[in-house]
Amino acid sequence: MSDGTSETVTVPAEAAGGRLDRVLAAQLPALSRSRLKALILAGQVAVEARTVRDPAAAVNSGAVITVTLPEAEPAKPAAEAIPLDIVYEDDALIVIDKPAGLVVHPAAGHASGTLVNALIAHCGDSLSGIGGVKRPGIVHRLDKDTTGLMVVAKTDRAHRRLSNQFANKRESAIERDYLALVWGAPERPRGTIDAPLDRHPHAREKRAVRAGGREAVTHWEVVERFVDADGKPLAALLACRLETGRTHQIRVHLAHIGHPIMGDETYATGFRTKAAKLSPAAQEALAALRRQALHAERLVFEHPVSGDVLEFQAPLPGDIARLAEALRRP
Repeated sequence: MSDGTSETVTVPAEAAGGRLDRVLAAQLPALSRSRLKALILAGQVAVEARTVRDPAAAVNSGAVITVTLPEAEPAKPAAEAIPLDIVYEDDALIVIDKPAGLVVHPAAGHASGTLVNALIAHCGDSLSGIGGVKRPGIVHRLDKDTTGLMVVAKTDRAHRRLSNQFANKRESAIERDYLALVWGAPERPRGTIDAPLDRHPHAREKRAVRAGGREAVTHWEVVERFVDADGKPLAALLACRLETGRTHQIRVHLAHIGHPIMGDETYATGFRTKAAKLSPAAQEALAALRRQALHAERLVFEHPVSGDVLEFQAPLPGDIARLAEALRRP
């Protein structure tokens, strides 16, 4: 085994008989399941002091598992001088207001020009290595074309503690609030969408509401309704709060209840003809948007070092604000 740092986990009774990789993923939220699998295969995981290389190995209640983390490799993505809108920064973390079009971390089709490339240039070697060389410091994500607030860890300690907060939202101070412009207007003033999400059965890059998927809960509230020239509901501004944090959660959930996000080319395809009912100014603003009208407007979390509860807000970006203003004038 490597001489890197290590994490120790005791298997809880309710996890008895579970797969090694799944038990570790539940107990060590700072590490992705794919990274844990790689560590197991590399011989970096021991159960009761015995190296286990099978991610599917069953574990017993009370078993002590040790995960050895190799020394953080130098970040492979290159530093790139991409401007960042920094809302807050200290020695432990950095909060940014992410612009539209910025991918969070390198992946297929996006080897450079990502938030990680910008963070490496800004922070240098201080970023946490827990997320792996492709995701240093990354605790949570926003879709490429979703704007708004993100927190990034600059130390391993901050990464672990922030990841635990995001993984246990119901027991932590975490609050993630979004604003979305959607097609149509819900009749009720507020509601909750409790619908499990999984990969789409036919399109791998999409998510869908599916029985047996991962739990996903979104709370929403109508902030403003917009009507057409005849006074009929046309669109609405919704405030959404995540209780869970699944990929594309708000986008899929709002489409599921019949109010997809305006400009969403993935989940609002059946609503393109609705644009003809917009005023010329609103049609122009929607065409100029070229993305989903979704913004992470508010972020609350407990500082991983001081324990203070921090709250940040980011106003609607210009493109969504212009569309909302145009919708107010049918």
